[in-house]
This record gives sequence, C-alpha cells and structure tokens, in this order.
Amino acid sequence: MDPWSSEAIILAFGGGVFGASLGGLWAFCLCGLLTLCGCLVVLAGGSDFLLLQVGLGPVFGPHVGGFVSGVVAATYAAGVRHNHPTGNAKDILSPLVDTSWDVLAVGGVCAVFGLLLVPVLQRIPILRESDMLALSIVINIFLARLLFQKEAPWGNRESIRKYGLFGTDGYAISWVGWMSPPSRRAALGAGVGQLCGGVAKGMQSALLPLAQKGAISEAAAVTAPLIFCWGLSAIMLTMLNFGQGSIQKSPVTHCMAIMGAWGFLQTGSLAGAMVFGIGAAFFEEYAARLFYNHGSNHLDPPAAGIAIATLLMNLLFKPEYLNFSQYF
Repeated sequence: MDPWSSEAIILAFGGGVFGASLGGLWAFCLCGLLTLCGCLVVLAGGSDFLLLQVGLGPVFGPHVGGFVSGVVAATYAAGVRHNHPTGNAKDILSPLVDTSWDVLAVGGVCAVFGLLLVPVLQRIPILRESDMLALSIVINIFLARLLFQKEAPWGNRESIRKYGLFGTDGYAISWVGWMSPPSRRAALGAGVGQLCGGVAKGMQSALLPLAQKGAISEAAAVTAPLIFCWGLSAIMLTMLNFGQGSIQKSPVTHCMAIMGAWGFLQTGSLAGAMVFGIGAAFFEEYAARLFYNHGSNHLDPPAAGIAIATLLMNLLFKPEYLNFSQYF
C-alpha cells in the first residue's frame, strides 16, 4: 500500500485514534499479536496482508496506531490538556479513552506523520540503513517531547545535574530497573539472542522454498523470520499491564529479539545471534540513560536501540559496506 495514498493516510489516522484510546502499551501488545498472527499466516503459505499492511504497515504498525500514537497522545494529554489519567506522560499503560476528543485526534495525526516520515527517511543515504519504523517512532516522540513538554531529547536538566547524564541513582530512575544491571542484561541478551536466532533459522528454512515457488512474497519470506519473536516479545508485555509489584517485572525483550534474529540472518550463525542479542541489550540501556531516564515523557529505549543497532550492524555486515558477514 502506497503510504502517500489517501487510503493509507485514512487508515493510519483511524488506527492512531484507536491506538491512543488504548494507550501506548496496550496498542503495542495488540500490534505484536497482529504481527505474530501475520507471520503464522505466511508460514502456512497465505497472504502477507496481515503481516505487512496491518501489523507492520499503515493500518496498525508500531510507527502509527500500534504504539507511537498512544505515546504521543499521552505526552499531549499530560503536558497540554492536563487530563492524563495519572498526570504522568511516562505512563503509557493507562488507556486514554477517558480523556478528550483532541487527545485521540493527536494520536491520529501523529500516526499519519509516522506513516509519511518513513518514505522520507528512506531517501536519506546511510540513515536508510537503520530500521525505518523504529527511527520514525523515535523522531515522532522527540518532537512530541519538544512541542508538548518543552524538553530537549535528553530530558530535564535538573535531573541530569543531580544524577549525571548516565547516572541512575542506583537504578531508582531507570527504565525497567529490574533488568538494568549489566550482568543480568548480558545474560538475558545472550539467551534471547540465541533463542530468536534459532527461531529465525527454522522459519527461514521453511519460508524460502515457499517464496521460490511463488506461494508467498519474497518480502514476507524475509520479514517473518526477522519479526516473529519481536511480536511474541510485544505480547509478553501484557505482564506489565496485568501485574503489580514483583509480578509486573517483565523482561522487555523485543529489541534483543529482533536483533538476535537479525544477527542470524546477517551471519548465518547462532553465535552471531547471541552477540547481536547482547549488543541490543546494552544499546537499549544506554538509549534509556540518554533519552528516557531524565525525560518527562516516554521515549522508547527499545525503539532507539533497534534504530541504532540496525544502522551499525548493516554498515558492518552488508556487502556494500564493511562486509563483516564474509568472516562467518
């Protein structure tokens, strides 16, 4: 579907309104479910519509209604309308349906902006080697922080002065502080990277013959192995919504999941998948320290981690750049 078409824009706006009504995290969990179902349809030899046009496309992708609309709407509700359910723009768990029509409309408008930003970014040399959906999400939220919270990308100067740019006050101000310690992060990144690399390996072996026969599209054959565990990780985040206290301490793994799968697809090696998973775990943590911990709204560390890690890994491993994949 052409992102500049009136149909895509209308769908993105509607999905953005709906995503804002759910709130950012619930919308993302639903996006993950739709994406996962789309992968299963493709694996069965079916259409790629649910995967590429709904879960990852203009209908309800994470860069439109399936996540960013809820984050931007929460930022607007807290910073401008002052009707956010908890008053905290970092709270992306609370649905926003009980706010006001303009909060939902902001979700729709930002979804359209996210949709149209992707093809613009794809025209920029080097930068287009990043994950376009993740980069669109980060830019969208940066702009919302600036417009609605009057803050720079790195957040509140007082907090930075008090704790230091990379300081966490003993993980008290950390994004998901329960998995911030380096030893935990490295272990989780290694395990998730290998698991998702293994899933990507199995799915690739099943889907490539289907693509060669013309039963499924080449785009679906490439995308489904990459994104399957990302979708599964998104669904896991329902633990954050349903749990309290220690029960709520869900591992947040979608950055590690997609990079672990990407590691295998780039290198053909499960060791490569493990290395990519560990790298992703630390990329998202440092993105959190730079952009989330001191900020007044939710700036998504996994999206920032995916955008940065994908750019670096493509420059390192693609044949037209440094071509490190030849050593695997």
